[in-house]
Amino acid sequence: MIVLVIVLLLAIFLLPNAWAQWVLKRHARGRDDYPGSGAELAEHLLRRLGIEDVRVEATERGDHYDPEARCVRLSPAVYRGRSLTAVTVAAHEVGHAIQHHQGYAPLLARSRLVTVAQKAEKLGALLMMAAPFLFVLTRLPGGLAIVVVAAVISFGTAALVHLVTLPVEFDASFQRALPLLKEYIPPGDMAGARHVLTACAFTYVAASLSSILNLGRWLVILRR
Repeated sequence: MIVLVIVLLLAIFLLPNAWAQWVLKRHARGRDDYPGSGAELAEHLLRRLGIEDVRVEATERGDHYDPEARCVRLSPAVYRGRSLTAVTVAAHEVGHAIQHHQGYAPLLARSRLVTVAQKAEKLGALLMMAAPFLFVLTRLPGGLAIVVVAAVISFGTAALVHLVTLPVEFDASFQRALPLLKEYIPPGDMAGARHVLTACAFTYVAASLSSILNLGRWLVILRR
């Protein structure tokens, strides 16, 4: 039974990311029939949609949209690439810029939660490391439990961020990026674009499950 649980957990954590990487690589072949790179498509879409205050730049920190800097940041392979993966990922990140421009509430909520979660996670880790020492020093009844509860709350914030992230990512992919891509890539490539967007979404599903399981683990510890 324990072995089965371990295998299931490994599958939840590893398979979505492995599948996503396989899909992205599968569609990363350069395409001479594409008129521009991922960066060029992103720039074009932003200007076409009247989003003048968002810039596009290359980064080594992974593809993402930064709402504070108002910047679509693309990895070198996506920024310069002329492949289905490159233009699809670029369109997805532009989807986040569209959400921000239109005041999409879940994106704004996630942006606020991310800042809180980063601080909460650091606090949680610090509390968990300090818990035994605080208990020894204070000798208060339930003192250790109080510290553990505080740590669990901080980890719970991270779980909440991942849950809020899911609708944001699905909306950026399938309500924003996909309709735009229909106008720029051949009809025969649409199925591949859906696969790329689905694979990217599954990585967030895995992160959400992982965060929830991590929170559950600390709740079990607390009950003991």
